[in-house]
Amino acid sequence: MIEDDAYQGLNHLSTLILTGNPIQSLALGAFSGLSSLQKLVAVEINLASLEDFPIGHLKTLKELNVAHNLIHSFKFPEYFSNLPNLEHLDLSNNKIQNVYHEDLKVLHQMPLLNLSLDLSLNPLDFIEPGTFKEIKLNELTLRSNFNSTHVMKICIQGLAGLKINRLVLGEFKNERNLQSFDRSVLEGLCNLTFEKFRIAYFSEFPRDDTGLFNCLVNVSMISLLSLDLDSLEALPKDCRWQHLELINCNFKQFPTLKLNSLKEFVFIDNKGMSTFTEFELPNLQFLDLKRNRLSFKGCCSHTNFGTTKLKHLDLSFNDVITMNSNFLGLEQLEYLDFQHSNLKQANDFSVFLSLRNLRYLDISYTNTRVVFHGIFVGLVRLQTLKMAGNSFQNNLLPDIFTELTNLIILDLSKCQLEQVSQMAFHSLPRLQVLNMSHNKLLSLDTLPYKPLHSLRILDCSFNRIMESKEQELQHLPRSLALLNLTQNDFACVCEHQSFLQWVKDQRQLLVGAEQMMCTQPLDMQDMPVLSFRNATCQMNKMIISVSVLTILLVSVAGVLVYKFYFHLMLLAGCKKYGRGESTYDAFVIYSSQDEDWVRNELVKNLEEGVPPFQLCLHYRDFIPGVAIAANIIQEGFHKSRKVIVVVSQHFIQSRWCIFEYEIAQTWQFLSSRAGIIFIVLHKLEKSLLRQQVELYRLLNRNTYLEWEDSVLGRHIFWRRLRKALLDGKPWRPEGTADADSRQQEATAST
Repeated sequence: MIEDDAYQGLNHLSTLILTGNPIQSLALGAFSGLSSLQKLVAVEINLASLEDFPIGHLKTLKELNVAHNLIHSFKFPEYFSNLPNLEHLDLSNNKIQNVYHEDLKVLHQMPLLNLSLDLSLNPLDFIEPGTFKEIKLNELTLRSNFNSTHVMKICIQGLAGLKINRLVLGEFKNERNLQSFDRSVLEGLCNLTFEKFRIAYFSEFPRDDTGLFNCLVNVSMISLLSLDLDSLEALPKDCRWQHLELINCNFKQFPTLKLNSLKEFVFIDNKGMSTFTEFELPNLQFLDLKRNRLSFKGCCSHTNFGTTKLKHLDLSFNDVITMNSNFLGLEQLEYLDFQHSNLKQANDFSVFLSLRNLRYLDISYTNTRVVFHGIFVGLVRLQTLKMAGNSFQNNLLPDIFTELTNLIILDLSKCQLEQVSQMAFHSLPRLQVLNMSHNKLLSLDTLPYKPLHSLRILDCSFNRIMESKEQELQHLPRSLALLNLTQNDFACVCEHQSFLQWVKDQRQLLVGAEQMMCTQPLDMQDMPVLSFRNATCQMNKMIISVSVLTILLVSVAGVLVYKFYFHLMLLAGCKKYGRGESTYDAFVIYSSQDEDWVRNELVKNLEEGVPPFQLCLHYRDFIPGVAIAANIIQEGFHKSRKVIVVVSQHFIQSRWCIFEYEIAQTWQFLSSRAGIIFIVLHKLEKSLLRQQVELYRLLNRNTYLEWEDSVLGRHIFWRRLRKALLDGKPWRPEGTADADSRQQEATAST
């Protein structure tokens, strides 16, 4: 029940929906007060008649929907003359069977020139001839109304004299009444005047189309939906069609059309063929071929479509499209859509070079891998570019948008991007919307976005962003109004404290800031980023500082022990062997490159000379199976009175020699009896010697022996060396006697 004045006071209400209410009583003033109502939906309210519907005072009403009710009569009540703004009347799925001349008396007296009338799903049996004569309607829809082609033919003849903008005939997909369709049904259309015609979902449609469209030659637009058509060849020669739609029809091959008047051709969802066939439509401006699974062996030029006037081309959701032309003759194109088709050779050359008037380009999900940086050359007026679902070389977005200075919308989602070149967007000053979502970006590097002075919306959701450095956030364009960072891998740790605080401060800028979740650490996983507390970082600073200091001290101690391990090992050896007798007179440190001189000169003259000296040589005296460093310290330094350092160019360049020399310095410092004897084999370049600062200083401060390969030089060298080695050598009479005897033997043999 709706009583009088139920809606009183709702002067600004524009839409009222009463669907599904079991209304039993409507007061005469039920809708009073609705002075601005434009749309009234009264579906399934048990309405039996329009006469009893109290809406005659709703002068602003534009749309009335009384479908799915119990209305039997098509008679328009007198109050319809008070509804001058009514544009749409839906009487579908009622009980109307017959339509008489008297039913439309109101329309004859005061025609509603812009009225669209829907009578679908009413069981029509009869329309009195002349009922619609001289009546003007915007649209009339008759779908699933007739139980036979004979009844349908009679009813269409009853429409004679009707002047209408658009006529829709047919059935619904799930409401099929006619078992077959007779071409004679459409003959009655010759007595109507209409501009647009659609016919849909008729089973057993005539496969021979000869004469089928004779009464439709003067329409400007025709739409054939879900009909069993094999071909469309026998069209009248005088057809004036400007717009043709062929949707979900069972064509076995692409139709060969010859319609000079045609400007718009829509051919979609026709999956009975696989190959595109060229056609000749010289005045065609709009072409929609999406969702046909077509293959194009060569695309695209004016020869494919027989026109140079094309402005709109949609080839989306097809099969393989091989690009072998740069749209020669199609320079007027403004809209181009390839999405979800498989583009081939699109990256081999500047395929869009000729399209200087193009405003919209969609190559999303076309299996395009961008390698050629000149792929978009020529698109100087492009405003929208969609290339989601493709990929780039090395997953890096390069500078490929140089000429797109008028671009407003750019979609780069799902392109597997890991990095963005710093110059990627430098030539896009007018860009307003940028979609970078569903990629693999690890951080919010804002520097590439700095040149985008007009950017309003930036979507970086569904990436792997953990944080952004504080200084980088300053590069975000000031024009930015919405930034989406949801569904990323934010690390809610103190290290990123400045970024997390920035998120809190920029809630108005961030889309769904409450939905930004932490993924690290584990104790904050799936917690909102906004729940992170800076106080936690402050409380832990002291603990962290103490811990870091402790670790630092332990680390320094460890480094010192590691660095001076051999020196400490030498110190321990000095304590152990400090009071014992030395096994060797000298430990010889030399480069393996100088081993010939050591063997032939040093060893021969010292060990076989008078008095003899026992030298420690690594190739002879080191114990097998013991580490080299341990042998150097234990066998070399600990058991020797002196150290002989044979300095040469090879010595300075040897890491082992320098190591042994450094240990020798420590040994000299720790052992009071120790002494280092330097022998310079060859004159060294000062620049090379200065590489070892300590050695350079020692040679400058201390006396050293210099080898000279001459009789006098050798005599002085060996005398000075033996004297240095005798210093501190314990006296051995038996050794001296043996030496004297060897000297006498040597003299006798001479």
